[in-house]
Amino acid sequence: MNPPDVKPRQVTCPTCKGPSAYEPGNPFRPFCSARCKGNDFGAWASEQFRLAAEAPPDDQPFGDAKLQ
Repeated sequence: MNPPDVKPRQVTCPTCKGPSAYEPGNPFRPFCSARCKGNDFGAWASEQFRLAAEAPPDDQPFGDAKLQ
């Protein structure tokens, strides 16, 4: 029994928003190219992707109170 021909799933590249084949043959998945993958890594490394957080007040202990 031969498996049916399955078209590779097309996803949107997170960096350039272009089409990207999401299949084992694409070593950059979910990105479309090495350039987009590298750009995304550079953005993470330079902390462009971060979550906003409030700093704790100075009068409250930081960390787990049981360990203080």
